[in-house]
Amino acid sequence: MAAAYPPGQTFFDAVKKSFVDVPVDTSKDNAISTTEFLEAAESLLTLFDVLGSAAFKPVKSDMGGNIKKIRDRQLAAPTLSETLQDLVLNELKEKKHTATEGLVWLNRGLDFTAQALRHNSTNSTTELADSFRDAYGKTLKPHHSFIVKPLFSAAMSATPYRKDFYAKLGDDEGKVQVELEKWLSALEKCVQVLNQFLARKEAKW
Repeated sequence: MAAAYPPGQTFFDAVKKSFVDVPVDTSKDNAISTTEFLEAAESLLTLFDVLGSAAFKPVKSDMGGNIKKIRDRQLAAPTLSETLQDLVLNELKEKKHTATEGLVWLNRGLDFTAQALRHNSTNSTTELADSFRDAYGKTLKPHHSFIVKPLFSAAMSATPYRKDFYAKLGDDEGKVQVELEKWLSALEKCVQVLNQFLARKEAKW
């Protein structure tokens, strides 16, 4: 199946917000802008539609629910939530952790997606199912209950063939790879910053 974008365009041109456009302020301890980050995370969810299997619904629903927890906190306390780091620290000061917990889980989901796509783009003959299974074992699986694991494992097995997936991202394979690399590098940067921040003592509850 061919991509549903104008000639020469890719999935990454069509997303509402790319991780490439998420401000990360290196002068303020890599502060990540909340609004742009949440929009980019929502745009990432549409990638699961490209993967095209109903089996990915639990993955998408889980990440969407965590985005909502973070956005609800942002809407409730906008001036205290301009960056993800501020949002977490200010929520924890109030002895609450709903959004913080949501961010921990959302970041695990983003890490899972990033590792799967990085593994697949680096290993040019590997099928998506193998890359997603590998990433799941390293990111989400250790934190999932025995009830949830089969749902996610089913999604890993239902991924399309490699060639079909990349064709759905755009009709120009070279451009797809260039745009995927930009988007993936920006996603990986956000995940790395959040992994380091969320591991700190002050981000624990």
